[in-house]
Amino acid sequence: MSSNTIYNLYVNLIFGSVVPTVSLLLYLQDIVSFAAFQLILLFFFLIFICFPLTYKFCYSLQRAAVFLNFKNIPLNPDYHHPAKYGLEGTRNYYVTTDDDVKLGVWQLLPEQEVGNYENSSFDDEQFQNLLSDGKNVIIYNHGNGGCRLTDHRIQLYKVLRQQFHVIAYDYRNYGDSSDRELSEDNVVQDIMYMIKWVKSKAKGHVFVWGHSLGTSLSTQALARLQTSGTRVTGLILESPFNNMREEISEFPLTRWFKHLPWFAFTVVDPMQENNFLFKTDVHICHVDLPIIILHAEDDNVVPYRLGYKLYEAALKCKSEKDGSIQFKSFEENLHYGHKYIYKDERLPNIISNFVLEAIKETRKKSKN
Repeated sequence: MSSNTIYNLYVNLIFGSVVPTVSLLLYLQDIVSFAAFQLILLFFFLIFICFPLTYKFCYSLQRAAVFLNFKNIPLNPDYHHPAKYGLEGTRNYYVTTDDDVKLGVWQLLPEQEVGNYENSSFDDEQFQNLLSDGKNVIIYNHGNGGCRLTDHRIQLYKVLRQQFHVIAYDYRNYGDSSDRELSEDNVVQDIMYMIKWVKSKAKGHVFVWGHSLGTSLSTQALARLQTSGTRVTGLILESPFNNMREEISEFPLTRWFKHLPWFAFTVVDPMQENNFLFKTDVHICHVDLPIIILHAEDDNVVPYRLGYKLYEAALKCKSEKDGSIQFKSFEENLHYGHKYIYKDERLPNIISNFVLEAIKETRKKSKN
């Protein structure tokens, strides 16, 4: 055991003894009763010792904290009728991956095409073939919690369909997709399959949009696909983080414990050992295409500083030939938080400018 480890252990023991010691002093001074003293100790033991220790040794709890797939919003979703959620010209269908995972998919036609096909008698395959009309396609990879019909996602689809065909889907164990083992690698496999599936049908440029946890998954998927020659035109990262080690303290199930002296020992380190890594700052270095990062300054789920750290990491490891990297911040007084950037009136122009630049870069690179 190193001297630094021993020092940290002593510091943790000292800080960990503060609440019990103060409680004892209050009892000895007759400020609190013995019953109150016992309740304080019991609360401290259950919340700040039992739960972190349980978290340390419970893989299922760690996985739930990362993916929040049990958080199904809204209740009683109707995946088969997107029009109920204001999405006309949208088809629900299912795609089966190479490892036999059924993924629930919504395909949204571009806004200007809705009237042409709204009441069509097309079957699913004919509807899917509309992706080959030459218009650009964007694949939306969601964050943790909820499903493809969670409201803030639907509102973003409406913005995106002004310029794209939109493909929104649920990973395994989300929404009405197959209940299969959830892991970082498995979800990345789902994303890789969907990108290849869309690429096989689309004649226009394909873009990928990732939000929150989906930013890390998207980045890793694209980095891995590039090794086999599958590429898209651009990547949009909304509210990203640099890596799970720094983001874990902001998770709903763990943020209340981040100031505990044993937080790293009981929460952070076990998650790293169980391969909940999500090293976006590493994977982004291997993504050779234009990237834009969108982040609200008042994001209290994925702090703005982590998104900017990712941007700085990309600047350090990527050369000009690896594709441009942009960072767009949204002011704190706009109150967009973690998931309401879609409300910004500038967003359509930000997206269209990025798309034009990305296509220009892609064409220039193909000539060289």
